[in-house]
Amino acid sequence: MRDWVKQAQADAGERDGLTSSEREELAVLRQENRRLREDVEILKRATAFFAMESR
Repeated sequence: MRDWVKQAQADAGERDGLTSSEREELAVLRQENRRLREDVEILKRATAFFAMESR
């Protein structure tokens, strides 16, 4: 229950910390960042594979 009160105070600007909408945005951005890092890793592996195939 304390966490809810702290979050409500942060949302109201009465307390330092991330608001609920900022927390949601951060979660979405972290998820997107993780997906993009995976995509980059796949592309690196594909590039290395095709580089070896062309030799």
